Amino acid sequence: MKRVVDPPGPKAKAVVARDKAVLSPYNRPFYYPFVAEKGSGCIIEDIDGNEFLDFNSGLGAMNVGHCHPEVVKAIENQAKRLLHYSYTDFYYRYAVELAEKLNEITPGDFPKKVFFSGSGAESIEAFAKVTRWHSKRPLFIAYTGAFHGRSMGALSFTASSIVQKARYFPTMPGVYHVPYAYCYRCPYKMNFPDCDYWCVDFIDDYVLKKYVPPQEVAASLIEPIQGEGGYVVPPKDYLKRLKKLFDKYGILFGVDEVQCGMGRTGKWWAVEHFDVAPDVICSSKALGGGISLGATIGRADVFDWDAGSHCTTLGGTPVACEASLATIRVIENEKLMENATKQGDYIMKRMREIQERSEIIGDVRGKGLMIGIEIVKDKKTKAKHGEGAHDIIHNAWRKGVVAIGAGENCFRIAPPLVISREQVDFGIDALEESIKEVEKGK
Repeated sequence: MKRVVDPPGPKAKAVVARDKAVLSPYNRPFYYPFVAEKGSGCIIEDIDGNEFLDFNSGLGAMNVGHCHPEVVKAIENQAKRLLHYSYTDFYYRYAVELAEKLNEITPGDFPKKVFFSGSGAESIEAFAKVTRWHSKRPLFIAYTGAFHGRSMGALSFTASSIVQKARYFPTMPGVYHVPYAYCYRCPYKMNFPDCDYWCVDFIDDYVLKKYVPPQEVAASLIEPIQGEGGYVVPPKDYLKRLKKLFDKYGILFGVDEVQCGMGRTGKWWAVEHFDVAPDVICSSKALGGGISLGATIGRADVFDWDAGSHCTTLGGTPVACEASLATIRVIENEKLMENATKQGDYIMKRMREIQERSEIIGDVRGKGLMIGIEIVKDKKTKAKHGEGAHDIIHNAWRKGVVAIGAGENCFRIAPPLVISREQVDFGIDALEESIKEVEKGK
């Protein structure tokens, strides 16, 4: 990677200072002062001209890489034709074409419909409203460790960090959280497979029979693989057992594929790894190829709400739809899901080899190019080492790799799906050096 000046350089420092004066704080103080200027493929360049390997994909939004020529061309061509009119009152062929394609590539052999919005949180809001409308039921089941967005409705489903909810209560009532199948840190202190999926039985035996009447639950919303909660991968039959349980009570089964969808795990949708066809899928991030776009996709019969019951001005704009269609074509034509599986398997192998030599890597987990590394102070006690995870990604940034955390003490490896083996090796080498530095107290 090209290095012009040690980061942060003078231009980056100047932008950070100006930023603090006029912009609301986000998550950035937890990471490092990286000021992105331009990108191509898996390489992102800062404002001082330094190059970095992207192990973050713009928080999972850039699955086909930065500024892919086909996506850029689609955006440019559409921008010359029509930017926006009013899809809420009239019609676009662009939205129809994208909805047809999404219905084709989502699991489930049944008619589907799509509601377009502008973001992941908006796709969750639409999920909550349409499932309540259709079912005529007021309650929901969600999961600890979940992240579904920060708007007030989506925030009610979110349970990954207390800072996201502090001082915002009351949020939307009626969402009950149950433990996710986080086997490395089982909330019930059990071991898989001896537990026989007690986390599912618990919902039936205790939650739905003690304090949440199942006949009043509209839907369950789950991430097939948790994102902000720590890149947690549940065991193979977990989602299948959940689906069977909720079907028994007529509870709709919704999945949040905002981060884990669009080919990131080696399949279009992470839920496909678990042989389940959900009733509703929420998508965003990589769906728009870098343009803001959300979609709530589900069984056609679920979308039986009255016209005007839910709406959005800038959901599914012509530019966003064309960018999304181009993104889907690139993933298909360049066989990026196959590359995600190939490179992801290699990364998992390398990281597990490093884990064997490391004193602080507690767990390595993932599917495709959605990989989480959990950092601990001691492998036996599994004591969380959040500061260690922070220092690892900070050190890696100084070595030319942009990565971020996930959960309290994990970091994620989630590069664009176009990544090459040479780039993978560069990134993993940098992470290994950074892990060794943290182990030595540097």
